Amino acid sequence: MANFILVCALLLLVFFALRSARKHFRGEGGCCGGGSDVPKVHKKLDAPEIGRRTLHIEGMHCKNCKNRVEQAINQMDGVVCKVNLQKREARISYSVPVSEKALCQAVEALGYQVTEIQ
Repeated sequence: MANFILVCALLLLVFFALRSARKHFRGEGGCCGGGSDVPKVHKKLDAPEIGRRTLHIEGMHCKNCKNRVEQAINQMDGVVCKVNLQKREARISYSVPVSEKALCQAVEALGYQVTEIQ
């Protein structure tokens, strides 16, 4: 009887852990362990677009991660960023010259890794 109770308790624990993990990776929970919510930023270029870049980023898991990357890059003058969490990429349009190094530094300062630049 004690073994049955122990097995049931373990099954419940595994069930709730898997449910929590599924929510986390869908972006329904807080950022990577319950961080604060970062508001979504909507920004448009004020001048004509002169170029585009795509950064492939590792380490983003949720909507909060996505919003943090967008917010960091959108703080740059003349730069607009839209992150696709499923593809793990940031599409960047700019109306002023911006270096790849500056874009990578903005992302990597948040703890993510830029794996490719197109």
